[in-house]
Amino acid sequence: MDYKEALDFLYNSLPMFQRIGGAAYKAGLDTSIALAGLFGNPHQAYRSVHVAGTNGKGSTSHLLASMLQLAGYRVGLYTSPHLVDFRERIRVNGEMISREAVVEFVSRYKAMQYGGSPSFFELTMVMAFDYFKAQQVDIAVIEVGLGGRLDSTNIISPMLSVITNISFDHTQFLGNTLPQIAAEKAGIIKPHTPVVIGEDAPEIHGVFVDKARAMEAPIIFAEEQPQVAEAHREGDRWVFGTRGYGTIVGELSGDCQVKNANTVLVAVDELRKLGISMPDEAVKGGFARVCELSGLMGRWMVVGDHPRMVCDTGHNTGGWQYLAEQLRHEHYHRLHIVIGFVNDKDITHLLAMLPREAVYYFTRASVPRALDSHVLADMAHAAGLSGEPYPTVSEACDAARRAASPDDMIFIGGSTFVVADFLETRIEDRKANVKV
Repeated sequence: MDYKEALDFLYNSLPMFQRIGGAAYKAGLDTSIALAGLFGNPHQAYRSVHVAGTNGKGSTSHLLASMLQLAGYRVGLYTSPHLVDFRERIRVNGEMISREAVVEFVSRYKAMQYGGSPSFFELTMVMAFDYFKAQQVDIAVIEVGLGGRLDSTNIISPMLSVITNISFDHTQFLGNTLPQIAAEKAGIIKPHTPVVIGEDAPEIHGVFVDKARAMEAPIIFAEEQPQVAEAHREGDRWVFGTRGYGTIVGELSGDCQVKNANTVLVAVDELRKLGISMPDEAVKGGFARVCELSGLMGRWMVVGDHPRMVCDTGHNTGGWQYLAEQLRHEHYHRLHIVIGFVNDKDITHLLAMLPREAVYYFTRASVPRALDSHVLADMAHAAGLSGEPYPTVSEACDAARRAASPDDMIFIGGSTFVVADFLETRIEDRKANVKV
């Protein structure tokens, strides 16, 4: 078996939420427990930090992993989905899992002739846990896939849990109210294990308090003891004035990163209390070099100038409350937005949040779940947005580039998969232009 064959098995033999959506979602931990047991429960070989939340969990996970790496630990990082390369999901000290390791794991799994029917996410997660054990990591930062209580990753017993925030997303699985969604996310709170809640709200506060009390788990609300005292921009970076870490310069420049920074710093406070050595310089370096150290992409990612081009994976109302505001404060002559969504999500509220003055290029990402660009265009026109449909992300981006003047701005997003297609095309274009 070679790497392509291993990927084909993972993608085509196992239900994959990234591609087909709800049909791949499996609530419950029985398969994850059985699979992990088959491989000797590798997740029990190292300490871990568990990160859940509607938005910000990816940034938070990458920031914590970068800081721990600079503090001298060998750090595993498991996140999802990937944007360009499957191996982005599984990293040790920022380096993606090797192709050989992917092939070896899939070959080993197939030889076991396991009688169950794991999902893509369940098997990929156990691959990560197994790889982290083989790589002898000290700590693994594990990002929840969907929800928390019934998410496959909830088989771990972390030293610290982090829940970044709660807003509406995946309501068909997690519930139609914020308290229902919060209850699912609160499912990662473990007995006697501290949990940091990044953002709080009156309607969900009691959900977290009750769950923590039932688990006898210390609960820390980051907004009640904030570390970030002041924040301002310098170019495309945030500068944070903090209470315990001095001045911190953050590489991630989205508006949401101010609250993410506070969540991360309060989580660092708790890790220090748990005996994790985290020098101030490691914290500052993690903020300043997170993309380099962890491979993070797609968070208000500036990819071009004249015209200014930015892509962002924000794909729900919680993310767009920041993105819409940030777009309003950007300086440009005209705003062009390349946008697409998945077909299993109610986007009515999202369309209402989008800037009315922009020119839109409605598109469809290259996954089966993607919403048809013509259907999206009709829905957007009814919501008062102007633009034309394009069959692929590449064609939509090309059209935006042709129409934009140097003092315009192009934003690419709406769906993680739109950003993934854009970045993949960008990488392929770069390779094609390399002179051999």
